[in-house]
Amino acid sequence: MFFSSIIGLYIVGNLYILYKALNAISARSILARILFAILYICGASSLIIARTFRHSFPAEVLSVCSYVGYFWLIFTLYMVLALLAFDLFSLFIRRKVPFRFVLSLFITVGIMAYGHYKYLNPDVRVLNLTIDKPAKVASLKVVGFSDSHLGKDTDKKKLANFVRLINEQNPDLILIAGDLIDNSIAPVNEQRMDEELSQLKAPLGIFMVTGNHDYFGGVKNVQTFLKKTPIKLLDDEVVTLPNGIQIVGRNDSRGGNRYPLEVIMKEADQAKPIILLDHQPNELDDAVRHGVDLQFSGHTHNGQVWPMTYVVKYMHDLSYGYEQRGGTHFYVSSGISLWGPPFRIGTDSEIVVFNLTFKK
Repeated sequence: MFFSSIIGLYIVGNLYILYKALNAISARSILARILFAILYICGASSLIIARTFRHSFPAEVLSVCSYVGYFWLIFTLYMVLALLAFDLFSLFIRRKVPFRFVLSLFITVGIMAYGHYKYLNPDVRVLNLTIDKPAKVASLKVVGFSDSHLGKDTDKKKLANFVRLINEQNPDLILIAGDLIDNSIAPVNEQRMDEELSQLKAPLGIFMVTGNHDYFGGVKNVQTFLKKTPIKLLDDEVVTLPNGIQIVGRNDSRGGNRYPLEVIMKEADQAKPIILLDHQPNELDDAVRHGVDLQFSGHTHNGQVWPMTYVVKYMHDLSYGYEQRGGTHFYVSSGISLWGPPFRIGTDSEIVVFNLTFKK
């Protein structure tokens, strides 16, 4: 029902844009208007074509259709909003705004260009947190990221930039909160992305949990790939570092066989610091009840583009950012990369630097 409503809105939005566009070029010949309408409908249909015929069309054709379709999806959203804004303004001032279609087009293209830039240039979020438990160290620098979605869209070149940015923070520890891989491990292996991931540097290790996308292409394939890297995949388990800090890693609920948190936490020492990795930010109160000091999650992308931020905020107890409940610190990341349309509008790609200080 939800996706049917989205498709319906998408079709209505494109008909609205097409109607406005044909009016804007009304002085042109009938042939020009017909040709424009055909080209527009082809572009607007590209994502639907890619999804409908994903098992029939050659991979190269599907790739082009998907790319055009993702572009068109965001174009439709902001073009409709811009046109509606000008229509409402025209009603308010009781006269038509000249060149409103062209102005809407420039505004939309400008927003999308900025959104693509934001996607390609992740921010570095820094949080200084105090953990009220003792450790064998006074402080620790942890770099966390999630939702890299490695594959055809987030390719080896983009991954190299991510690795450089992470290493520049000089982390003691690196944590990955799931969705390392997008939908298939094939393009990751073809591009030898293990070479880039092997450049990550953290003396205390690199730990990861699965996300829902890590299961799409077969989680066993992901496990095999990770053996070529220094990344340790945590499988509903607790790892204790030499400094006494404990990393708890939960399988994503997509796998369907993960243990309840209370079962996993039986392996943990409540008197020592506990960091929990859980891809989806659900059941947060469980972490508070079981003495977790910091939970790091991802999955939501913070909606990726406005106004989807409001949708994910409705869907999750904490959809983005930092919050403290009792003695537990929570951070939900918007992700270092994204899925689908390559735009960040009203949100950011990011990595997170946790500067942790421990009780003496």
